[in-house]
Amino acid sequence: MIPVFWGATLFVFLALRLVPGDVILSHMSEGGTINPAMYEQISRELGLDAPVHVQYIRWLGGVLHGDLGLSLTSRAPVTTEITRRLPITTELAVLAVMFAIVMGIPLGIVAAARRDSWIDYVARFSSVVWLSVPSFVIATCIVMLPAMWWGYSAPLGFSSFFADPRANLEKFLPAAFALGALLSGIVTRMTRSAMLEVLREDYMRTARAKGLRARIVLSRHGLKNALIPVLTILGGQFAALLSGTVIVEKIYGIPGLGTLALQALTDKDYTMLQGITIFFAAVFLIVNLMIDILYGWFDPRIKYA
Repeated sequence: MIPVFWGATLFVFLALRLVPGDVILSHMSEGGTINPAMYEQISRELGLDAPVHVQYIRWLGGVLHGDLGLSLTSRAPVTTEITRRLPITTELAVLAVMFAIVMGIPLGIVAAARRDSWIDYVARFSSVVWLSVPSFVIATCIVMLPAMWWGYSAPLGFSSFFADPRANLEKFLPAAFALGALLSGIVTRMTRSAMLEVLREDYMRTARAKGLRARIVLSRHGLKNALIPVLTILGGQFAALLSGTVIVEKIYGIPGLGTLALQALTDKDYTMLQGITIFFAAVFLIVNLMIDILYGWFDPRIKYA
């Protein structure tokens, strides 16, 4: 994890500085004039007057201590902004993964158990449909169709779940479904394929030969082993959802990390952008580590010395 994280910090830091434009000049020129003395003062305050390698060493030292720097536009700490918006995006990602699990895993199990039946064909067809339709199209339809047919629209503004659970879920559940629909198609196909492989194993035939019920054979002997590749997909997609909810958050007006990243990109606030990107990289690494650890629980044959 350490060399991967270091490589991510180096790549993000250098790549963002190749983007044309100067955030200080762009903000100072809004008033029509540029004051060289003020420009130098702001550059000195933000540490932009130092050479690039010195800036990187200072920034990396701050990252290791949990300090991602100051926003170039609001001058607020990047860590504070990420901490404030992280629960919002996390709630959206968790709900999307729950939708994917509820819709995908049972459908994949039934499709594998009833292979080449009408249920299998329906499951495979629905998974292809969810995989083919982009999440922003689903989100747009969920917003427009109820408004056109029944005159219903989700409440405006953002409400915390603890402050107003109903208003919160009215806004988050449609957005989570739009994100989870595509993931459910992936989970359905992966669960079906994994279950078909498990059903052909010798221990499954032995369990059936002992006279165990089909439900017990599937749930106790088959599902636990079949969930290993599904767990890999869910973990990676959960980490991806934390960083890939920009369009859906924008459609529903959810002030999460995706909206923050989009605003930082618009404002050329590369301090905020590199902080968010490094945070996403750390999330990917931690989630992958947790998945590797969970492998040993799902499959007793996997042991870590």
